[in-house]
Amino acid sequence: MIKIFGFPLSPFVRKVHLVAAEKGIPIEMVLGQPGKPSAEFLAASPFGKIPAMQDRDFALSDSTAIVTYLDALHPAPSITPGDAQLRARAIWFEEFADTILIASGGKVLFNRFVGPKLLGLPGDEAMAEQGLKELEPILAYLEAQCSDGWLTGGDFSIGDMAVAATLRSLGYIGLEPDAAAHPRTTAWYDRVRARPSWGVVAQREAAVMERALAR
Repeated sequence: MIKIFGFPLSPFVRKVHLVAAEKGIPIEMVLGQPGKPSAEFLAASPFGKIPAMQDRDFALSDSTAIVTYLDALHPAPSITPGDAQLRARAIWFEEFADTILIASGGKVLFNRFVGPKLLGLPGDEAMAEQGLKELEPILAYLEAQCSDGWLTGGDFSIGDMAVAATLRSLGYIGLEPDAAAHPRTTAWYDRVRARPSWGVVAQREAAVMERALAR
């Protein structure tokens, strides 16, 4: 069974879990203690970044690299459209989630939730407020991109999974899509959450988070 290292609160870890669930690939979730990486984890991720993966004698880190591996290993259903323009849009939305949406949202998430509630660290409220301001045009852009279908304009793809995975992390600080402010995004997000793969991943995550917050 493929091992995936990392805490499911991370949108990058959640993205990998979603791809595996969409493809029906069984995985073993391996959690670690912050600041105390295991030798097995460091062998798969020498720079200590999550997620990391171990598939028999093959190790890999970085969510994009891992989902690319999973997609090649189990091509159906594909997470990247065949059409050139749709494929490019799918990759763009993955990049948007991984480097733009979380870059700003993470300032709020860390300082209002991860630091204070999980790591016992004081939050920087000024940094959180900065993140909120940065999010405004980013969420407005996403709202303009959402339609009655999926983000690429074609089939459900890695772009949808990456953006939804990031929005779920922001849900821990009350920033999941709001129908009053972003109705198109909310409708799209609800369609993602209705997929069976989302239910599998959400159930697994809820159990882990319940234990983490009970400490």
